[in-house]
Amino acid sequence: MKQFFFLFLLIPFLGFSQDSLEQELDSISTTEEAKTFAKTHKKANKSKLYTFNKEKHKTRLADDLFKLSKGAKKVVKSEDKTTYYKIIDKENVLHYRASYIYFDGNKMSLEDINKKRAKIMAQYKQGYRFDALAKLHSMDISANRGGDLGWFPEGKMHPEFEEAIKNHNTNDIFTLDIEEGKWYYIVLKTYDAKPIEEITVLKYTEATD
Repeated sequence: MKQFFFLFLLIPFLGFSQDSLEQELDSISTTEEAKTFAKTHKKANKSKLYTFNKEKHKTRLADDLFKLSKGAKKVVKSEDKTTYYKIIDKENVLHYRASYIYFDGNKMSLEDINKKRAKIMAQYKQGYRFDALAKLHSMDISANRGGDLGWFPEGKMHPEFEEAIKNHNTNDIFTLDIEEGKWYYIVLKTYDAKPIEEITVLKYTEATD
């Protein structure tokens, strides 16, 4: 009998706690407020801020989240937990795209790098595929994906690299030297800049068992 009485008392409390949480989530309207919420609930529950990019994130969850308006939320329930996704911000962000072949000036002389770049650029103009050349010659992990950077927003790359991309036309191939790091490149601008929708999402998960 005491157990039933305890459950009778507990059910309203759980309902109140749920309502309180939803009210707190609904009151969040800025990224700073979301960061504070995530930090406050980080230990007791899994709470984190994410950025979804419409070009990069193609999951069913991402599709559902992009359909929501700013301030709206999606609730996903399972047997042992409930997860909330709150849309904090939505905006179109200008992105750029290019591929590159990297040469490490700490491992090669500039003379050797320039000779190799001249040969590779000549091969490209003769019809060799840039991704094949990147896989063969690039000296960092981008070689695995043919030098493709994917879409990136302003501020993501080194300022000199971004400025060079902005100042060239699509399909231009050019060399770039960033002397401070002894980084040397062949760069191919592969696409025109374009705005891509991004959403900032606050994720909060709580156990329901």
